[in-house]
Amino acid sequence: MLSLVNRPARRAVIRAAGLAAAAVLAVVIGGSAPSPADDHGPSSASADLPAVQAAAAAPMLPLFGRKADGHLYDYEPTGTGGVRPAADLGGGFTVATAFFQTKTSAAGGGVDLYYRIGTTLYYTAGRGTETKVIGAGWDAYNALVSAGNLGGSADPDVLARDAAGALWLYQGKPDGTFAARVQAGTGGWSGMDTLAGVGDYTGDGKNDLIARTTAGALYIYPGTGSVTANAILGTRLTVPGTDWTNYTTLVSTGDNNGDGKADLIGRDAAGALWLFKGTGTAATPFAARVQIGTSGWQAFNTLF
Repeated sequence: MLSLVNRPARRAVIRAAGLAAAAVLAVVIGGSAPSPADDHGPSSASADLPAVQAAAAAPMLPLFGRKADGHLYDYEPTGTGGVRPAADLGGGFTVATAFFQTKTSAAGGGVDLYYRIGTTLYYTAGRGTETKVIGAGWDAYNALVSAGNLGGSADPDVLARDAAGALWLYQGKPDGTFAARVQAGTGGWSGMDTLAGVGDYTGDGKNDLIARTTAGALYIYPGTGSVTANAILGTRLTVPGTDWTNYTTLVSTGDNNGDGKADLIGRDAAGALWLFKGTGTAATPFAARVQIGTSGWQAFNTLF
């Protein structure tokens, strides 16, 4: 099991004062800040893996959780399905309004933490000493998720949903910043209450996006490997099986059980945690669920 000093955000066991100080002290770098989204009407859309590489393994990431008291916890994967006991990364995270993680630093060897405070997005490298400002204006988005490398670069990307329901792709760069945004979906994404996924769920070697509607339908949007506007995601596929409304949270940390395939984790209303092991097959992307946490997970107001 990793020691605390080697964990993600490990050199930034950041408390409230540290988060506030980051806003003042971090050096603003050349990442692209959001710009107001254009209204292009309803959407037609119905990990860092190597780009378009068949049989590439999904990354294995920790599960992070934030409690109402502002403490952030790191649950490292066991490697066979489930998570190890938590490490408390410290308090002060109440002020953060969004989180996501990537494997960017040290050429994908680190696990890095992004968090938004107010309008500003910050980046803390898991391998390195740096916490820096990505840019202001990120409050324009009501959902932020990294689904790994979607656009064909070597680094994981970020998808952002704006208030009008449009989806935008920010391609990742090796220094943790992002290229200028490209539209991934013109509208209609406000009907989704979950965006998740780190890896390939269809078996074609390209990273995909998972989305759940407010009515509880679950879809896979296959990645195309392209960064062409509105051609980043293919035609959605319905995920069969369980009643997905039973889960208050759905999140992916890539490959949780060590078989190289991307999985999905769900928290039910009773606070239990369930693992849906990926199969790598589009028609039946998940095996039957396996319980990996018996209770208490409802204490987290954020899981990522």
